[in-house]
Amino acid sequence: MTNISTVYNKIKGLRERYYRSSTGKDALIKLISEVEISEQVYNSNAIENSTLSFEETEKILLQIDLDRYITEREIFEAKNLARLVEYIEKKAKESELKIDTILSLHKMLLSNIWDEVAGRFREGNEYVRVGNHIAPAPQEIKGGLEKMLSEYNASSHENIIKRIAKLHLAFETLHPFNDGNGRIGRVINNYLLIREGFVPINIKFIDRQKYYSAFKEFNEKGTTIIMEEIVGKALTNSYHKRLAYLEGKKIVTLSDFAKSNKTSHSNLINKAGRQTIEAFLEKGVWKIGE
Repeated sequence: MTNISTVYNKIKGLRERYYRSSTGKDALIKLISEVEISEQVYNSNAIENSTLSFEETEKILLQIDLDRYITEREIFEAKNLARLVEYIEKKAKESELKIDTILSLHKMLLSNIWDEVAGRFREGNEYVRVGNHIAPAPQEIKGGLEKMLSEYNASSHENIIKRIAKLHLAFETLHPFNDGNGRIGRVINNYLLIREGFVPINIKFIDRQKYYSAFKEFNEKGTTIIMEEIVGKALTNSYHKRLAYLEGKKIVTLSDFAKSNKTSHSNLINKAGRQTIEAFLEKGVWKIGE
């Protein structure tokens, strides 16, 4: 497993390149963000067992008719989350993340899906299960979130990967809402990353089992190693993608890159998965700038 400090130092270098190459390219950066919304929505909803494919998610967001019956709930799940992803791009730069902000984001997410619980924490006898354990009692939620946010803010001098990993695990362990906890947790990750001058991440559906194992590790050992690896790779991937566009490289599939460079495709896929080459996953396909 790659040392997280090594990954963090690599990201610092990528971040510096990003700022250098992004000067005067606001329109391109905005376009990259807009195109990425459907990927963010698909992956986050798929982790929560949505039946929508990536293509169906795109069609819903583009208001194109689908070839099969889709429940109204899944349609709103896609549209609401897309609105949130776009909303935080601006909101995160304007306002610090507070408990009221989290409640507002949740209300946007569950609007027209479950209005009775949208925008409020669990209360009374509303208990939920997180994996194989019961989430903290409703009366512990507000204090738990205040502690989570204060610890995050107090560690501003530390590694952003560790900070995001710890906060995300703490939030999901609290499971403050009756529904939408995973999606809101991933939105919060990006809210904080954007606010601190990093690019947003996209935790992929294909990494779901590893993602779940990170919660198991945290619940059983109190450690954040697996989640740090997930966040670190996702952040590296996000920078690789943006730099390929911003630096004006020719973007090709990793398969074509392997052929033109007479090298092993499987070996490149392995390196891409470990993010030891500047490849990135876009719409389920590994690509690279050359």
